[in-house]
Amino acid sequence: MTNNKTPRHFLDIHDHSVAELREMLGRAAFMKRGQGAERPLLGKTLALIFEKPSTRTRVSFEVGMRQLGGEVICLTGKEIQLGHGETIGDTARVLSRYVDIIMLRTDHEAKLQEMAEAATVPVINGLTDSSHPVQIMADILTYEERKGPIEEAVVCWTGDANNVCESWVHAAGLFGFEMRIACPPELTPSQQTLDWIKEKGARVSIHRDVETAVAGVDAIITDTWVSMHNKDAHRRHNLLKPYQVNDRIMGLAKKDAIFMHCLPAHREEEVTSSVIDGPQSAVWDEAENRMHAQKGILTWCLNR
Repeated sequence: MTNNKTPRHFLDIHDHSVAELREMLGRAAFMKRGQGAERPLLGKTLALIFEKPSTRTRVSFEVGMRQLGGEVICLTGKEIQLGHGETIGDTARVLSRYVDIIMLRTDHEAKLQEMAEAATVPVINGLTDSSHPVQIMADILTYEERKGPIEEAVVCWTGDANNVCESWVHAAGLFGFEMRIACPPELTPSQQTLDWIKEKGARVSIHRDVETAVAGVDAIITDTWVSMHNKDAHRRHNLLKPYQVNDRIMGLAKKDAIFMHCLPAHREEEVTSSVIDGPQSAVWDEAENRMHAQKGILTWCLNR
């Protein structure tokens, strides 16, 4: 299928204005309440491309698209190898003739950018090693359901300053909330990220002491210590042990603070079971909200 208009991609949080992000979140909340058109994407097809496996990303996108009335085709790394033989650009051009929108979950951000530059349909970033914007949209939706406007929040990220943390930084710079990052020097944000924080005047600070960072915050967020692309598991565990979220750490935050984790969690490593299963945990709402947030993104990208 052909499309003469510039597609509305969703590649990264900081590619968008707050107004655009708020429109997507508003759509998500609206549809979660069962309001709006019953099947706004009837007749539309979403292609899901997974170079990296995922339970939540696949199920949330597939179920969400079907709830919107659309169809889904899923391609895994075994079925399609981007840039091997056929270029990524040519793959994008071909898929654009078959489907209405593409979600790509991959390693290098350059693959995502090449896909988006060549595609004539919208492309959504389902995760790269550099960012995870669909997750942060779900996180903001979850935070605001529990605690109110995120602009008033103080949140603490503890652990590796990874791709999810990167997208949280971008969200802090756009929405204006305060973010504290507690991490060891070896796993601190990149210089490029630090420069972006300074350039945007974002209220983001780096801490080595987790107790100082979590004091009085509204939310504590963490992620696995070893991601799919990491090869230094033993070293990372040793570096990150002091940054575990446990009952003592949660007790230093506000009494009504929430705990968030994008999952999958490695219990008793980055978080204890007492926290993830406790009354302050928002992780199951957060997991559900991946589907609702992505429905907001899908309908925004397709302007339906």
